[in-house]
Amino acid sequence: MPLLSIRGLRTYFHTDAGLARAVDGVSLAVDAGETIGVVGESGCGKSVTALSILRLVRPPGVIESGSAIEFDGEDLLALDDERLRELRGNRIAMVFQEPMTALNPVLTVGDQIAEVVRAHDPQAGRRVAWDRAVEMLGRMGIPSPAERARQYPHQLSGGTRQRVMIAMALVMDPAVLIADEPTTALDVTVQAQILELLADLQRRLGMAVILITHDLGVVAGVATRVAVMYGGEIVEEAPVEDFFARPHHPYAIGLLHAMPRMGARHQRLAVVPGTVPPPTAWPDGCRFRPRCPHAWDRCATEHPPLYEISGGHTSRCHLAVEPERRGSGVRDQGSA
Repeated sequence: MPLLSIRGLRTYFHTDAGLARAVDGVSLAVDAGETIGVVGESGCGKSVTALSILRLVRPPGVIESGSAIEFDGEDLLALDDERLRELRGNRIAMVFQEPMTALNPVLTVGDQIAEVVRAHDPQAGRRVAWDRAVEMLGRMGIPSPAERARQYPHQLSGGTRQRVMIAMALVMDPAVLIADEPTTALDVTVQAQILELLADLQRRLGMAVILITHDLGVVAGVATRVAVMYGGEIVEEAPVEDFFARPHHPYAIGLLHAMPRMGARHQRLAVVPGTVPPPTAWPDGCRFRPRCPHAWDRCATEHPPLYEISGGHTSRCHLAVEPERRGSGVRDQGSA
């Protein structure tokens, strides 16, 4: 039985422009100790999926009936607010995208971490909570943690603020960590340090990690499984080695082709033509059809299911049953 099970998750936003189906039927199972990389362009539904797990979607967003999210045998969508608060930040934690907006600017970072401890451990007094906050900053590799704990977010570098966010998420040793773009806007050296830190803490704590990112290079380095999202759906899921060796969905192949490669100087990067459509107007049939170099009439009329490609590898593409339709591949920048 998976530690976290998401089945048929639909999170819709009722807006003046129409019904925005931001997450539209996502199913995902997460086992203890594994890292799932969730990738895709902005607007594909990655962050809304993460927020839905913790029921942090605000009106006009609604998690539709028929959705199911279970954690360690508990139905998260049926919990009352008190029980949900007990789980958030304690058993399931999240690292949000932007530390400067997620951290409180008028509280020291030590106070903010200690607040998490006191919220979930009634036996911890102010001194005990503060000491645990300082200890956690030290575990994050932050030098002079006692001094840093007394500083405010604006006094810290971007990399240190990100470590503070991770410290706040991990201070209660959660079973599941949701990391939403944890290395965005960080230079490559700091990014590598953050990812190494997460991997080390995961090994020591045995927690599951859902890593949301645009960077397939990051996924290749730390994930055990990959889920590619497009149009509010998962369009391909596979073990990481199988995904990079044998990608199937045209969108996933396009993302891989768009990655810069060492030694490929003076070559144009491949691009996936077009943009993600708005969630109020997903195309009929296959949602990637308007951007796909292999689309044919079936793609316009029949929404593809998740086809089994091989053991543990699925793809939401009719090419799984009509492989002869596959053409020359993703167009390069010159022909997009």
